[in-house]
Amino acid sequence: MADYDPAAHYDRVTRAWALLMGDDLHYGYFEDPAEPVATASDRLTSLMIEHADLAPGLRVLDVGCGSGGPASRLVAEHDVDLLGITTSAVGVDTARGRFAALDLSGRFEQRDGTDTGLPDASFDRVWVLEASHLMPDREALIREAARVLAPGGRLVLCDIIRRREIGFLELRERREEFAVLRAAFGAARMDPLSAYAEHAARHGLTVDVETDISAETRPTFAAWRANAERHHDAVVDLIGADELDVFVRSLAILEGLWDDKTLGYGIFSARRAG
Repeated sequence: MADYDPAAHYDRVTRAWALLMGDDLHYGYFEDPAEPVATASDRLTSLMIEHADLAPGLRVLDVGCGSGGPASRLVAEHDVDLLGITTSAVGVDTARGRFAALDLSGRFEQRDGTDTGLPDASFDRVWVLEASHLMPDREALIREAARVLAPGGRLVLCDIIRRREIGFLELRERREEFAVLRAAFGAARMDPLSAYAEHAARHGLTVDVETDISAETRPTFAAWRANAERHHDAVVDLIGADELDVFVRSLAILEGLWDDKTLGYGIFSARRAG
């Protein structure tokens, strides 16, 4: 739909998703399928931190910062100089409120990750946690990240990925499933993990991590389903029963797409020469 507005979509669902997905609003990396989603989400953030190779004082651009959950760990645990950007006004307000409550220093602004308007070579790290699938021009995102990275800087990214091509006939047969996913999560497009590496190489970055973590993220859907049951009434108050029903239906669809290796999850990092 031409009039789809991702910022408006996330403004509407952010508070409900905090109950459904956890405060960090992203998938988890599960070592045990029965562990709490918050534990697994923290572990995914920790994996990103490991690949980002953070140190005090580094300038970090958090693209698609959500409500500031992972960003708070970057500042509290690693003392980085952080700017979080998102197209969502609710996300900016929520992140600022979180940082104020935690007495953390960080800036949050409404900006487009594919055209930030920020100076060249102004960041040591670009961090993109589960935001790229909502940016139709994936190469523009990687090009912009490369542009704002200083020499020796690093891009680290994780997101949902496409693991195989979907033919026209299959797409037509499954069009109702994809319509449910769009209604639940908004307009998204998934690329293979290799596409991120190709874009990075084209824009002067050297790839050093390219890892499929689909199996480790698969239990996320069961955890979100349990949260939907636990917080049913509160979520209905925020987004309505119909939208909650769509969210729950989407989880079984995603499990099927993970199991038939259509979709999955990957993590990727690349560096600019010093």
